[in-house]
Amino acid sequence: MSYTEVPGARVPIRMWADPATVEPVAMQQLRNVSTLPWIEGLAVMPDVHFGKGATVGSVIAMRGAVCPAAVGVDIGCGMSAVKTSLTANDLPGDLSGLRSKIEAAIPVGFAMHDDPVDPRRLHGFPTAGWDGFWERFDAIAEPVKKRQTRAWKQMGSLGSGNHFLEFCLDETGSVWLMLHSGSRNIGKELAEYHIGRAQKLSHNQGLVDRDLAVFLAETPEMAAYRHDLFWAQEYARLNREVMMGLFKDVVRKEFKKAKPMFESVISCHHNYVAEETYEGVDLLVTRKGAIRAGSGEYGIIPGSMGTGSYIVRGLGNEAAFNSASHGAGRRMSRNKAKKLFSAQDLAEQTRGVECRKDSGVVDEIPAAYKPIEQVMEQQRDLVEVVAKLKQIVCVKG
Repeated sequence: MSYTEVPGARVPIRMWADPATVEPVAMQQLRNVSTLPWIEGLAVMPDVHFGKGATVGSVIAMRGAVCPAAVGVDIGCGMSAVKTSLTANDLPGDLSGLRSKIEAAIPVGFAMHDDPVDPRRLHGFPTAGWDGFWERFDAIAEPVKKRQTRAWKQMGSLGSGNHFLEFCLDETGSVWLMLHSGSRNIGKELAEYHIGRAQKLSHNQGLVDRDLAVFLAETPEMAAYRHDLFWAQEYARLNREVMMGLFKDVVRKEFKKAKPMFESVISCHHNYVAEETYEGVDLLVTRKGAIRAGSGEYGIIPGSMGTGSYIVRGLGNEAAFNSASHGAGRRMSRNKAKKLFSAQDLAEQTRGVECRKDSGVVDEIPAAYKPIEQVMEQQRDLVEVVAKLKQIVCVKG
């Protein structure tokens, strides 16, 4: 489908979703964002749903301003995936042992490594810039500096919620490794600190929603936020790289006889800010639950823990600010999913997948998400499919 433009907004709101199916609260959020005086345009992805401040599945382009709540508290959250030389024929009949080895190597939930991961011990890990990255921590927001030791130990850990590690097969039977995570607690604390700081600034006092408070270009507050924002985005990228290194090491050990090899890793943020230019205008583009899909750029669009995912290539649609959806998108809240479904429902909907099937992850049940095939159909002018993957092992946070 092409987009639908929402009438009555101050700036274009282009939707790659059926407006009739979008929650009224999410539609109101989009209209609220469109009232900001710095806004240049909004692109709405087919997985759009209600979020704090700004909707998840929205791309917000501003001139000379950025809204920290529109990035979200998991700064730099995103995906990584890599194709391996393994095939379905290399796999054992029982995959529970593989899941246990992955969980032992990569802490999940609120857990962290006992000692910081030394990237030099990870096979082929690119360590250039590692020391410089941590040196930039010295300039981070003062109240968050006390978290450095925790940030070190959480580097290379999964987190909770909808974060996951997966062992997948594509339609040719090739094995892929895939993971979803972000900037862990350090990103959350930085986001909350700067959101609170923005809300106190005088130019934000008349906004329709205090969560839409912005920082303005060429101010000390913006400079401080940009430093911490880009540092946290880099932390998220490195966190995924370390996890992927640990994941690969597990696979090397478990499939030693097959001597697995790995292609180049595909990686993309889906909660972040980028400096981009459209029609000669320099903009700060915030993607909250959206990936960049410039012409020829690779991306990852996951479904739920029982439905599979897509590797895609961007078509460079500037009407969408070169963006695409970040996943299937929730169609109900976590609390509603817990009320509607049981652990037995989860087991039925994840049949054939080696994963947790207990009440602790019922909120991640596939039925709580929109159908990924429908989401992909709605963005045919944003991306083309390179590979369709189906998970056979899923480790949830």
